[in-house]
Amino acid sequence: MKDARPSVLLIVCGGIAAFKALELVRRLTERGVRVRTILTRAGARFVTPLSLQALTGERVSEELFSLTDEHEMGHIALSRGSDLIVVCPATADMLARMAAGLADDLAGAVLLATDTPVMAVPAMNVRMWLHPATRANVATLAARGVTFVGPEDGVMACNETGPGRMSEPAMIADAIMDALRPVQPPVHFPVPRPALRPLHGLRALVTAGPTHEPIDPVRYLANRSSGRQGYAIADALAQAGAAVTLISGPTILPPPPGVTLHRVETAVQMLAACDAAMPCDIAVCTAAVADWRIATPVTSKIKKTPGAPPPSLALVPNPDILAHLSRPGPARPRLVVGFAAETDDVRDNAVAKRKRKGCDWIIANDVRAQTGIMGGNENEVTLITATGSEYWPRMSKDAVACGLVRRITAAFDIAPDSPGTDTPDLPPDGVPA
Repeated sequence: MKDARPSVLLIVCGGIAAFKALELVRRLTERGVRVRTILTRAGARFVTPLSLQALTGERVSEELFSLTDEHEMGHIALSRGSDLIVVCPATADMLARMAAGLADDLAGAVLLATDTPVMAVPAMNVRMWLHPATRANVATLAARGVTFVGPEDGVMACNETGPGRMSEPAMIADAIMDALRPVQPPVHFPVPRPALRPLHGLRALVTAGPTHEPIDPVRYLANRSSGRQGYAIADALAQAGAAVTLISGPTILPPPPGVTLHRVETAVQMLAACDAAMPCDIAVCTAAVADWRIATPVTSKIKKTPGAPPPSLALVPNPDILAHLSRPGPARPRLVVGFAAETDDVRDNAVAKRKRKGCDWIIANDVRAQTGIMGGNENEVTLITATGSEYWPRMSKDAVACGLVRRITAAFDIAPDSPGTDTPDLPPDGVPA
């Protein structure tokens, strides 16, 4: 009898973060997922086959040239017998091997022989993650459809701090469950089918991530935005057929396939990049642009002098990119969507912000620390227009992106030649279908 459970093939590679793979297995099996595992030779230096077998209840595969397994072409069966393949931890070496298509061990052969979706969970030293070779490998894999979870900023086993720390098992498990939902109950907003491409012929601009406003050559003002929501929206718009320009502040995210990416650091640079990307039909401003910048950044590192008071920092306002794009005129996008990250009176503040900025729609979300939304993989939002609001319950940021693209598609289908301010009616506080 065929096992009806959703199935994950977990490839455990060699790195100190491999111990987290055991916790990931536990969380997945608790949610009714069948987990089979491949343990690389390097991975076996950190976790044992017996541990994985005890937690999964399945035999652990290790060798490509296994007489027993390869009698039935085991690497082919493994590559196609699951709903999702997860490489965790995905070391710098494994990402390089995946990008090059090397297949001289079981993990490489499985990844090369598969047509199953692949998810990678990077974990490595910060210098390895930031190295141009790794960045190129990640971009190559992303263009081939590999999805990524993490890495995060934090202190690593080598006592260095920065991007490269593996995401926590709970976050990885949530991302896996999101990816498995097509074989379970569907998500709130299924990704538009590429064959339909309802936004073909339209140009879209998306801003994402934080801005970094320099204080001196080594310090800056910033915020906790990860850029995940903006990247997800850019990806969903591209899948729906739009020609997408993504203006991104500093993030560690790989570019979505088919999107033109421009990386910037400051709010002034982001505004200039937005102006250069005009004209467009749709503008979605998710970037958490710093409200202020240092009036006069210094060119040398500010030194701390014992006994001296801290330096005073004179701030000046940054340009208001959302208001700038929302200005009436022939260059205005037909639809401008803003985001309102709030900690108090979320809906009321967002309603006031929409009127103040002049945008068509605004998406409000609660970014208090306890929500885990800023920097996390999930969001809980309210879409606000001039005629009503829609509450969307907590879901993945990918699902929010698909929901927004459905609403944008509806707006242009209903009135394709109307100005952006003529948006479709939304039921007050309705839950999306």
